[in-house]
Amino acid sequence: MTKYVRFRVGSRVAYGIQDENGIAELEGDLFNHRPTGTRHKLEVVTLLCPCSPGKILAVGRNFKTHFHGRPHPKRPELFYKPVSCLQDPDGPIVYAKDATDLHHEAELVFVIGKRLHRASKEEARGAIWGLTCGNDVSERVWQNGTEEVPKDVQWWRAKGSDTFGPLGPCIVTGLNPDNLRVMCRVNGEVIQDQSTADFIFDSATMVSFASQYVTIEPGDIIFTGTPGNTRALRPGDVVEVEIEGIGVLRNPVVAET
Repeated sequence: MTKYVRFRVGSRVAYGIQDENGIAELEGDLFNHRPTGTRHKLEVVTLLCPCSPGKILAVGRNFKTHFHGRPHPKRPELFYKPVSCLQDPDGPIVYAKDATDLHHEAELVFVIGKRLHRASKEEARGAIWGLTCGNDVSERVWQNGTEEVPKDVQWWRAKGSDTFGPLGPCIVTGLNPDNLRVMCRVNGEVIQDQSTADFIFDSATMVSFASQYVTIEPGDIIFTGTPGNTRALRPGDVVEVEIEGIGVLRNPVVAET
């Protein structure tokens, strides 16, 4: 199991491998790199989104506990999030001035390491290079609408506004994506707590299905759905997504100025 991070030190941005003694800097990118011999203490660097994906796919409605007895979908249901929505660990989730019902969604995120086009489940499983924590921040009124406010045609702003995609703090290799505990805490209170063993569609099925229609490139990421119930956020809240074996993604919620 290896923990990869992306970080800023001074004016430089680099990748590194995190261990109990700090970060070993790498030259290159996630998939082609070599150690530089330079080490950094965690307290002197700023952790960034652990990768720079070309695109973000997201699977909705993928936990049994999210349905409460309602019929499950017959196939993975996917949507896009723009790369511009990504936010760093500890970076703020911005509560837009005209938002009224902003929610967290704790999610396991796949980092793909191979080009996939119409991949089999076996090929898809082998292409999941690493895993990280994600928060699919969602504005429910924009997403679902109300009697007074019609929903948007697409989720372009409900799930894609700036800062609505916190990611990190690291990418971990060597974990089983289909059996990890996913938790979300708001101001220290546990709101979501479920294993990915509760997935409706397992990791190989999600990735294989997506690749039948959209070519997936190395570095692309896939959000995999959120468990149970979510809760409305307010400026001043602190949201923590914790996933077994990966760590804690922490972000404060701030009002737009």
